Amino acid sequence: MSVGAMEKAATGVLLNPVEDGFVSDAALAPAFFEWLCRMGDSAIILGHRVSEWCGHAPALEEDIAMANTALDLIGHTQMWLGLAGEVEGKGRDADALAYLRDALQFRNLLLCELPNGDMGVTLMRQFLFDARHHAMLVWLTGSASPRVAEIAAKAVKEASYHLERSSDLVVRLGDGTEESHRRMQAALDQLWPYIDEMFMDDAVDDAMAAAGIAPRPSALRREWEGTLREVLAEATLDMPGPAGFAQKGGNIGRHTEHLGYILAEMQFLQRAYPGASW
Repeated sequence: MSVGAMEKAATGVLLNPVEDGFVSDAALAPAFFEWLCRMGDSAIILGHRVSEWCGHAPALEEDIAMANTALDLIGHTQMWLGLAGEVEGKGRDADALAYLRDALQFRNLLLCELPNGDMGVTLMRQFLFDARHHAMLVWLTGSASPRVAEIAAKAVKEASYHLERSSDLVVRLGDGTEESHRRMQAALDQLWPYIDEMFMDDAVDDAMAAAGIAPRPSALRREWEGTLREVLAEATLDMPGPAGFAQKGGNIGRHTEHLGYILAEMQFLQRAYPGASW
């Protein structure tokens, strides 16, 4: 951000997306805002889901590790939604976007809002997300948007650890006991219908790709599948066949019933005490 932009941000003056270097074309700002919300919303919703294990995980080490993963994802959200608010130029910051939007305005992947289930479902969901998330962030470190590249460079370090950890646990449990193997395979089969949504392109993705800001999601699928096949082979798990009907719609505000319950809990304090501060 330029010195002038920082001064305006500090004084509460709304930023101009073009003038302040967020985008090169004003017409791109709405798509850029939508894309930033997709990144931030997936991170905060999955972060909230993972945080639900805090104090309830089957082992202390995993309890702490998952709490740290949740904090990392919420930290990513702060950066993505913070930039989204600046690009939007309507005076909304990351907190306002996280806590004052309704379910229809959220743009997260459906995979992220699914219930935790047992530990097998939680860990498999994390691995499937991490493999795609890491590939996306690696690409974004070379984004044409300096702000996006900066955020990605920070977030990819944590995402690398997330992927390493979730991959290791999928292998350990998949190639573990008969019961752990059964549960991990069942988790993969259960989550599989939500995979295709991670790689579907639309007009927002086309605009971001054309501007060099972000890749089309479909461009990440080959790398994601390579990671998946390698880990599943070591875990002695079978990759499911075509899902048939793909569960989709999260990126345009069509969600499962689960998101409403998440937001009711996540947004309660802000809704009950508007504008409260510690």
